[in-house]
Amino acid sequence: MLDEKSNSLKDLLMQVNTPIYAVQTDEGGIDFIAEDNDFSFSAFKENSEHCIKAFVPAVRLKNLGDMGFKKRHALTYPYIAGAMANGISSAAMVKTMAQNGMMGFLGAGGLSIEQIEENIIDLKASLKDKPFGFNLIHSLGDPDLEMATVDLYLKHRITLVSAAAFMRMTPALVFYRIKGIFADSDGRIVTPNNIIAKVSRIEIARQFFSPPPEKQVNFLLEKGLITQQEADLSPYIPMAQDLTAEADSGGHTDNRPALALLPTMIALKNEFMDIYNYKEPLCVGLAGGIATPESAAAAFGMGAAYILTGSVNQSCVEAGICDTVKKMLCQAEQADVAMAPAADMFEIGARVQVLKRGTLFPVRADKLFKLYRSHNSFDDIDEKSKQEIQEKILQSGFEEAWTSTEKFFRKTGNIKELERAKNDPKHKMALVFRSYLGLSSKWAIQGNSEKKMDYQIWCGPAIGAFNQWVKGSFLETHENRKTAEVALNLLFGACICIRASILKTQGFQLPRGAESFKPMSQKELLSFL
Repeated sequence: MLDEKSNSLKDLLMQVNTPIYAVQTDEGGIDFIAEDNDFSFSAFKENSEHCIKAFVPAVRLKNLGDMGFKKRHALTYPYIAGAMANGISSAAMVKTMAQNGMMGFLGAGGLSIEQIEENIIDLKASLKDKPFGFNLIHSLGDPDLEMATVDLYLKHRITLVSAAAFMRMTPALVFYRIKGIFADSDGRIVTPNNIIAKVSRIEIARQFFSPPPEKQVNFLLEKGLITQQEADLSPYIPMAQDLTAEADSGGHTDNRPALALLPTMIALKNEFMDIYNYKEPLCVGLAGGIATPESAAAAFGMGAAYILTGSVNQSCVEAGICDTVKKMLCQAEQADVAMAPAADMFEIGARVQVLKRGTLFPVRADKLFKLYRSHNSFDDIDEKSKQEIQEKILQSGFEEAWTSTEKFFRKTGNIKELERAKNDPKHKMALVFRSYLGLSSKWAIQGNSEKKMDYQIWCGPAIGAFNQWVKGSFLETHENRKTAEVALNLLFGACICIRASILKTQGFQLPRGAESFKPMSQKELLSFL
């Protein structure tokens, strides 16, 4: 056991920019000295009893993660605020991240083309050359919408997207990636449009680490959407230079354990670098469950190029969701989450992770899915279940709900779904049930008090870990949670954890509390940086 007081060592560990030396004293104890790189060893050379027993290097926030990744995206810190759909990851959130040396992706999924364009104009005018990106979510039932979103991004020169929920490479995604690529005077291939993929399955990661599929490239070439030069250069680049390994997260998730997922993805990255010998190195970051200094430190310790957060950001001031939801999130514990059917991939059984505390949404959504799977039409459902659906869930008659659903699909221009529903009562039932799932997330965003028990709140167990960490600190309440401030606290705390771990690996047992860190205001943090 160290004879140094816990608070004293804790103070030294917090000086993350300064190395620490553990020096043996005349009495056989240990003194900890924090000195810069000019520290002189000469005082200890003459007396071997005064030897250095341990050394803890500086661990600066800006040195965390992968240097190449940060340079590629003009980041000071390896931290991304991930895209939460329907604008929950708002323009305000994206701005504060960019202004503090990090990156945010606007949650474009679920927004109309007009809404996305408004946000593009706002962010480009506000941030200019600062880093930011937009979400591109796979539209399984509406490929035209996916292509329209890509067209919009190319029109406004949005050069970075977060590709989410993709199960295969689509024409729209390939078009975005290879449009505009060229070889410079040195023969280096320049890719104006970059993708950070978010995946949890190795078979999907393989597709993103591979060059654009030849079949898709030829299709785009035949349609006149790309040039012959762009097609010829496409085999030499990966679909995504960077990939986020998504562990147990909020929203779309496969509930993968981070400890198994990240090493697997890193091994895959190395394999594909050997196969294709890409000129620019591939990078793998980690998302899912990152909510404390310890989890952030573990991610970097396992080799993550960067970390990405989502659930914790949803409770922050800048999140585009109502205050009632933010309060609910601040009260959540790790076990207060559940899996529920996903609105955008309802028929295939895809699921999202949501908050279950304070809402009946997971139970009601699951009931709708089970009835859909076991019946060929709404009329086939037993009378008791039909009554419950109409009175408690849809809160309208089925045909009335269908009329509203039909209006929505006509407004969005997705007529194919309506044509199919005319001849397929099971699909008609699916569209009506999906309308409830889609509206439930909008009710949460808008703060519709009459629909509180139906709020769909995308959330992973990370929120519970975060709430436990910040308990008793200024970040306990949602009014004080600012996205960039939360991020800097997580990174700073990770540096302390890493330094403490280095000391322990040299045989020292730390006093209780020496490595613990409670959040500080950004102003206080800056005094250490």
